[in-house]
Amino acid sequence: MAMQDQTPTHDARILTGGGTCAVIVLDGIPYTLRITRAGKLILTK
Repeated sequence: MAMQDQTPTHDARILTGGGTCAVIVLDGIPYTLRITRAGKLILTK
């Protein structure tokens, strides 16, 4: 029996609250996650 992948999965549309942007914080540093009009994801510092 193969071990299932334990990587957490999050829906980007839920992270953005149905909008197009969310802020994700790593070690106190905020990053902006943006969904483009083409449906791509961009993560910027």
